[in-house]
Amino acid sequence: MQTFLITGGAGFIGSNFIRYLFKKYEHCKIINLDKLTYAGNPDNLKGVDAHPGYRFVKGDICAEKIVEPLVQEADVVINFAAESHVDRSIGKPDDFIRTDVFGTFVLLEAARKFGIEKFIQISTDEVYGSTLGESFRETDPLMPSSPYSASKAGADRLAFSYFVTYDMPVLITRCSNNFGPYQYPEKLIPLFVTNALENNKLPIYGDGKNIRDWIYVEDHCRAIDVVLRKGSNGEVYNIGAGNEKNNLEITRFILDKLGKPDKLMTYVPDRLGHDRRYSLDWDKIKRLGWQPQHSFADAMTRTIDWYQNNRWWWEEIKSGEYLEYYKNHYTIEE
Repeated sequence: MQTFLITGGAGFIGSNFIRYLFKKYEHCKIINLDKLTYAGNPDNLKGVDAHPGYRFVKGDICAEKIVEPLVQEADVVINFAAESHVDRSIGKPDDFIRTDVFGTFVLLEAARKFGIEKFIQISTDEVYGSTLGESFRETDPLMPSSPYSASKAGADRLAFSYFVTYDMPVLITRCSNNFGPYQYPEKLIPLFVTNALENNKLPIYGDGKNIRDWIYVEDHCRAIDVVLRKGSNGEVYNIGAGNEKNNLEITRFILDKLGKPDKLMTYVPDRLGHDRRYSLDWDKIKRLGWQPQHSFADAMTRTIDWYQNNRWWWEEIKSGEYLEYYKNHYTIEE
């Protein structure tokens, strides 16, 4: 029976991965270490928290005294914990450097000390920067464009250095844009779905033609599991889905699905340093036997339906500090 230490497990991808683990490996043990910042939500794990193999610890990955005893209990460490919103990193980059880089260092040191079986660092396609040509391969240079992506690139390469220097069993994944249930509604898809449901404006950066490859979070979770079971130590694995869409295409899909008018679309000044296109070559993980199981249209429909049916989850979030933040940053009034 394996024991997993999942950091950032109350966030969007981390909570979905915990649900995935218990569904596939019913008798595993999971320790969820999460600081519960604004995007960490205990409701993301509603129902899971009653599982006999589950334990939640509120704490910061930068705190050695908290991290070390938890790593000592674990067989596998999977580090989802990160500050991850690009807009926020532009306004306050110090939080991102501290959590994403120093926090990863604390985890790596503890993993080295206690001889962990596997350490998976969850990185991002944003570390490559933008491309208007070929898709990025794992061996391409990293050219991050924002404080967020730079902090993730730093953690990514720090994790690799522990493999090279200390022969630690480290693996790194770089995934494209995720979407699905429990995604904090500051990210594009949940923001636009929930705004449309409330007949609020959908704020589109610049000309709306920035392109991302979109992957359903359940497919990402399966990919991490494949890397854990079949991946080679020290290797990087891109995780994509072949769903390159620009923001206007995403917006129109949401409006069409919900039967909402185009007048909800509003253009706002572009984000500073806004990358034009992210694109991954993910042949390497295909060779491990992984493929996404959900088409874009099916996954988007599932996601929109989830937000329609779970207003209790996001209506409370979209109040208070959250609403004030977006009123100050976007034109969402009628």
